[in-house]
Amino acid sequence: MEAIRNYLETMFARLPNTLEVQKAKDELWQMMEDKYTELIGDGKSENEAVGIVISEFGNLDELAEELGIRNIVVQESKGADNRIRTVVLAEVKEYLHDKTRTAYTIALGVFLCIVSCCGYLVNFGGSWRIRGMFATSFMFLSVAVAVGLFLFSGFVMGKWKFLKEQACNIDFATADYVHNQRESFRVTHAMMITIGVILCILSVLPVVIIDGMFGWSRGSGVAGMFVSVGIGVFLFVVAGNVNAGYTVILSLNKRDTIGGSFVPSQKQVAYKNETIAQIMSVYWPTVTCIYLCWSFLSFDWHITWIIWVIAALVQQMIRAL
Repeated sequence: MEAIRNYLETMFARLPNTLEVQKAKDELWQMMEDKYTELIGDGKSENEAVGIVISEFGNLDELAEELGIRNIVVQESKGADNRIRTVVLAEVKEYLHDKTRTAYTIALGVFLCIVSCCGYLVNFGGSWRIRGMFATSFMFLSVAVAVGLFLFSGFVMGKWKFLKEQACNIDFATADYVHNQRESFRVTHAMMITIGVILCILSVLPVVIIDGMFGWSRGSGVAGMFVSVGIGVFLFVVAGNVNAGYTVILSLNKRDTIGGSFVPSQKQVAYKNETIAQIMSVYWPTVTCIYLCWSFLSFDWHITWIIWVIAALVQQMIRAL
C-alpha cells in the first residue's frame, strides 16, 4: 500500500492545493484501496496487486472527468513547466550529507576566527617579542585555516547551486524521508541552540573566576570568554546549517500545490511582505549578534538576557500581523 500511496501523491503533486483537489485525491485513494483489498482477497500477491491498481487508476488524465477535476488537470497540463527537475532520493541523501559535513567545517572556521585573537590575551611567559611572534602567528594561522575551510565548503556545495537556480521538485517518498530526518534532528537542534545560548551567557565566568578568584592575568580570563563564545557560536552555526538543508529540500515543491504540503514540516511561515520575509530570514542571527555586542560592551549579563524575551514577542507580533 505504501507504493500506491507514493504513486498517488506524485500524481497530484503539481495540482493546486484546494479543497476540490483534496476531495478528488481522497476519493481516488479510496478507490485504489478498495481495489487493492479486493485483489489481495482474490489471492493476488502484493506486487501483483500494486501493479494492477496502478495500471487501472494510474492515469489522472483519464480519471479527471470522473473525479470532477478535469478543468484543473487541463490547466495544469497547459501551464506545466517541462524544465522542472525532479530531485530523486539518492541526490537528496547526498545533498544532506554534504550539507551536514560543510556545516561542521563552516562552524569550525567561525570558531577559529573568534579565538584567533586569544594569542594576544594569554600570558604564557617569555619576552614581549616572543609572545608577539606567537600571538601573530597563531592569529594568521587560525584565519588561514578558517578561510581554507570556508573555501572547501563552498567547493563542496557548489554542485548543489541548481537547487536555488533551477525549478525543482521532490516526490512524496523523498519529502517523507526528509521530514523524518528533520524530526529526528529536532531534539539535537534544540540542545545545540540551548547549550550555545548558555555558553554565551556564561562566557563571562572565565573572567570572573580566573581574574577575580585566582588573581591570574586578566588576559587569560578574556581568552576563556572568547573560547566559550566561540563554542556557543559553533553550535549555532552547525544547528542552523543542518536545519537549513532540510528546509531547502522541503521548499522545492511550490507552496500552493499538493506537493507543497506532503508533510507537516513543509508548512513554513509565509510573510506577505517580501521585505519582511527577507528581514525575518536573518532575524535570529541578528538578535544573537546584538545580544553579544551589548553584553560584551556593557558586561550587564544579568540584564541583557531580556533581549531573547523581547525578540520572541516581536516575532510573534510580526507573524500575527
